Amino acid sequence: MTHTLNPHQISAVKHIDGPLLVIAGAGSGKTRVVTNRIAYLIQEGIAPNKICAVTFTNKAAGEMQERIGQLLVEQNVSSHPTICTFHSLGARIMRESIQHLGYKADFVIYDEDDTSKLLRGCMQSLDISKESAQFKLFRKLISHSKNQLQEVGDMDLSDESSQVQASFPACYKLYQERLLQANALDFDDLLYLTVRLFREHPEVLEQYQQKWPYLLIDEYQDTNRAQYLIAQLLVQKSNNLFVVGDPDQSIYSWRGANVRNILNFERDFPGAKIVRLEQNYRSRKNILDAANALIKHNKNRLEKNLYSDRGDGEKISYYIAEDEHDEADFVVGEIDRLRNEEMIPLSEICIFYRTNFQSRRFEDYLLRMRIPYQIIGGISFYQRREVKDILAFLRLIVSDQDIVSFERTINIPKRGIGDTTINKICQLCEQIDTPTLATCRALVAGEQTMRLREKQKIALKEFLDLIDELREVHKQGCLQTTVIETIKRTNYFDYLRQDKETFEDRRANVEELITKAHEFEGFYEDPTLTLFLEELSLKGNLDESDLEAEKLNLMTVHNSKGLEFDAAFLVGMEEDLFPHANSRSSYEAVEEERRLCYVGMTRAKERLYFTVSKTRFMWGSYRVMRLSRFLKEIPRNYLKTIS
Repeated sequence: MTHTLNPHQISAVKHIDGPLLVIAGAGSGKTRVVTNRIAYLIQEGIAPNKICAVTFTNKAAGEMQERIGQLLVEQNVSSHPTICTFHSLGARIMRESIQHLGYKADFVIYDEDDTSKLLRGCMQSLDISKESAQFKLFRKLISHSKNQLQEVGDMDLSDESSQVQASFPACYKLYQERLLQANALDFDDLLYLTVRLFREHPEVLEQYQQKWPYLLIDEYQDTNRAQYLIAQLLVQKSNNLFVVGDPDQSIYSWRGANVRNILNFERDFPGAKIVRLEQNYRSRKNILDAANALIKHNKNRLEKNLYSDRGDGEKISYYIAEDEHDEADFVVGEIDRLRNEEMIPLSEICIFYRTNFQSRRFEDYLLRMRIPYQIIGGISFYQRREVKDILAFLRLIVSDQDIVSFERTINIPKRGIGDTTINKICQLCEQIDTPTLATCRALVAGEQTMRLREKQKIALKEFLDLIDELREVHKQGCLQTTVIETIKRTNYFDYLRQDKETFEDRRANVEELITKAHEFEGFYEDPTLTLFLEELSLKGNLDESDLEAEKLNLMTVHNSKGLEFDAAFLVGMEEDLFPHANSRSSYEAVEEERRLCYVGMTRAKERLYFTVSKTRFMWGSYRVMRLSRFLKEIPRNYLKTIS
């Protein structure tokens, strides 16, 4: 069973009793270690039903079950260990023991739609505004409080508005009461209530300690407080905790993950055995040596040094572009060369960027070259909600009869014109065969008989006045000015700011649309708004039926975790892009940005590229960019500059 493993992997696999931390570097075969360790425990006489292995995704759990199933068939073992996600483990425990917390065993688990409906009902009962941003904030606060194991009175709401501080606690309390009345749990309850059960009922905890004396946890660096405590409580007696993870790949603090959970493992379990898996089976030596040099600048880590027997490979290509056009031209040109000359499939190539707005320029160049691509874990730039919102306002500047754009924009921001009224206006347009905005003008002037409340008439007039103002701006100014003034006069950033969680990302996308308008004006002799909208419409509705099925991958570096590619491009390696501007004020945040860069680098198997732009048109003006500190931290002997 262990003949295909290296000595360090074998050492981890053959560890039976006591706490063990496996520091598993990128591409070091950690899944093989976990699966082989379970099989080894069974081979040594541990009953399969005494073993529980926990990971983070259903996909990972499924893959682990499949691998272990194959190993157990070889051993002629019919029973199986428990292999699941943290949430499915919580669901199992709750199904067996939830009556101790006042629920019935036949509880239901509410999905996202169910919990949303329940929360909206609570907000309505307490006369709290249910507008989208407020609702999303309350939903996030409830989830955060449960994952941090906070009761109603424990939460720190000092960063929230006085209105939220006053209304949220009562809403959270009512939400929990109604869940109990409905004998229902939300997704976060599966962890939150498991910890409560274990803390409040030690006799129940003891049953599960005896049930699973051997606990294995994958991706331990990604655990939040609730997950961490479930593990701690389950192994209090046996001390048989086997965890696999890599603090250098802890990049999800914004989801609640706490890197301290893995960094403090030896403190939590004095005398724990530590095994380092440092042989990487994925990448060439030059890539790994550069990644090692980078991550050593982090103080909060556990020492390890990845190495490879796959040979040095090529040095990391380093391209300094004059501007973002030059950067995109180089990247897309090099991808075309890799595909046609070196026969690397597009599916084995990826462009990594730090923030979503950066995808736009690469998408434009890829579309121009007719290179098929897919956005992994995200939406193509021209399909993003905020981009489509602004484009809808622009369409109304040039068209009185764009009913779709009217429906999209009439309540940005909220004007008190509900869906029923909008549908009636649309029906009236059809009946009298008059363009949408002309029909609205007639309604405001009282020239049509459809009934509108006075407030709705005023709101509709304000909307029409706004469109008229924008039309005047368009007559007198350039395309870029029209886009900027549309954003300003609609107070669109204030509208986006209502959702604090997505504001920065969405604002960056809107600002990138301004950049697109600026570029468009420089490209065409007569850059009309109509032509601009026509081009973007074609980009947003690209007919891919002519394109080959195989596609290039584009994604944020956050979405790269667990993936690998023959060739990877890390673009925009400049200060305030990578590391992100939001990390300026915190050393811990910069360390997480560095870990993120490390993760991106270690996705590459054969070729890695860095690109830097000397100048960028960002936030409405040209900016001189500074080289990312991360590139300065990588020794020059691992890089080759491409001119």
